[in-house]
Amino acid sequence: MVELILVMIVGGILAAFAMPKLTAALGARDDAWHDALQGALRFAQKGAVARRRLTCVTITATTVSVSSAAVNPATTCTVAINGPGGSSVFATAANSSAGTTVSPAGTIYFQPDGRVTSDGAGTTSSTRTISMSGASNITVYGETGYVE
Repeated sequence: MVELILVMIVGGILAAFAMPKLTAALGARDDAWHDALQGALRFAQKGAVARRRLTCVTITATTVSVSSAAVNPATTCTVAINGPGGSSVFATAANSSAGTTVSPAGTIYFQPDGRVTSDGAGTTSSTRTISMSGASNITVYGETGYVE
């Protein structure tokens, strides 16, 4: 009986120290996804201006992909841009329940002048907000393409 009580006490002490570390590790995972997503958006905006091509960003709950138009002018993106890992998926969330959403929903189109629009033709500027669980929102301003 004494041994059982001692094991429970030691387990409680270890849990008191381990839980904050586990929570911090999970928070770092969400911060890493936030930073990767923000980096992909900045890369797409700067790349659109540098290449003078329409650049499209597609965001799902746990991935972000970047593609570009083959020619200018264009209204669709047909050439995948490989991410830092060499795959067509630019970044992937380590947290499978990241719950990332774009508002208003849909592909983010960066025009050759850096603006963000609601369609590939570039007729209407569109400010987008990307929300994710466990991290702060990312805002992409329509008229300037600035990622905050």
